[in-house]
Amino acid sequence: MKQLAKKIFKEVSDETGEVPEAINQEIPEYQEIENHKEAKTTMKEYLEETITKIEENIDLDVCPKTKSIIENSKEIINDPKFIEQKGVRSIVDQEARVGHKSKTESFFGYKTEYIMTTDERIITAVRVNNGAYVDGTQFQELLDLTQKSGLSIEEVFGDKAYFRKPILDEIKQFGAKPYIPVSAMSYRIDEERFSYNKDSDEWFCAQGNKTEKKRYYKDKRGKEYYKYSFEKEQCRNCPFRESCIKEKRVGKLLVVSINTPEFYEYSQEQKTEVFKEKYKERACQEWKNGEMKNFHGLDRARGYGQLSMSKQAKLTAIAVNLKRIANILSSKNPLITSKYTYKRPSISKHSQFIQIIDRTIKVSENPRKKSRLFQWSR
Repeated sequence: MKQLAKKIFKEVSDETGEVPEAINQEIPEYQEIENHKEAKTTMKEYLEETITKIEENIDLDVCPKTKSIIENSKEIINDPKFIEQKGVRSIVDQEARVGHKSKTESFFGYKTEYIMTTDERIITAVRVNNGAYVDGTQFQELLDLTQKSGLSIEEVFGDKAYFRKPILDEIKQFGAKPYIPVSAMSYRIDEERFSYNKDSDEWFCAQGNKTEKKRYYKDKRGKEYYKYSFEKEQCRNCPFRESCIKEKRVGKLLVVSINTPEFYEYSQEQKTEVFKEKYKERACQEWKNGEMKNFHGLDRARGYGQLSMSKQAKLTAIAVNLKRIANILSSKNPLITSKYTYKRPSISKHSQFIQIIDRTIKVSENPRKKSRLFQWSR
């Protein structure tokens, strides 16, 4: 809001020659206020007072730029979400939003989501969205861009944010194997108390009882569930009845999401050593993400707006891809000198180097080439 006030004063000065004395240009020292919400309220009141004074002392009809920024400012600060740090927070960059890395850590800006191969560590698709973006929303688009490169995808790696029914179905549709940990938000079953048999479509409790009935249910919000009823007589005589059944009924009623039976299989699979070992391959993403942020400045936007951030992210991806391609080629072809020696290449060697790159690109365009991918958003 400090930048907004300065921008208003600048527009007024440019269009009228000076800022009227009736307008207070002393911006409050909001940084000294410890309570963030109180500091923001103080700045909001100051801006409202400033806008009122400008409207009283300046003819906005002859100052179109000032009028435009005043109207824009009113719209932003009058939004109830503004004080709650939601929606637009900056007049300079109105497309940026608050995002959350965890329950206690937040950031203001944009998210970069990309797909890359695990073996070659080449980024195949990049998209940028505001900080409030939900990971995986553009998974289909990123996947389509990757497939257009000619890769035949066998495995897909991702974190818990991508454990969602549409994403899992999409991966299965083109015959790939998903390696994505089960998310507690999508799958909520206490496996110490209940287990599932997919062949008989029955749930079993730790005391040996099993379900005997199953009903489909849809609530007012459109969410779909299955209601499994356990055998009443066993529940009646169960020693854990009081702690297990809270409502006034004889048999236990287990209500699960419509996708829970399918997710149970994923949950059991991820406990195997095979899954744990395979999932380690996703670690290469951390190296790539750190490289782009620490060595290429992707941790901080160089401009304002989503378009600017998108260009920055894509240029960064191109840069790290070129570095990776050069590294792969230098380790496989004697024409390229090692990092410890330098020899000025001749024109013919330049031509040979270009031919090597062309052949590499053709190989990557081969539809029979197999690859493994992982998805990441930061």
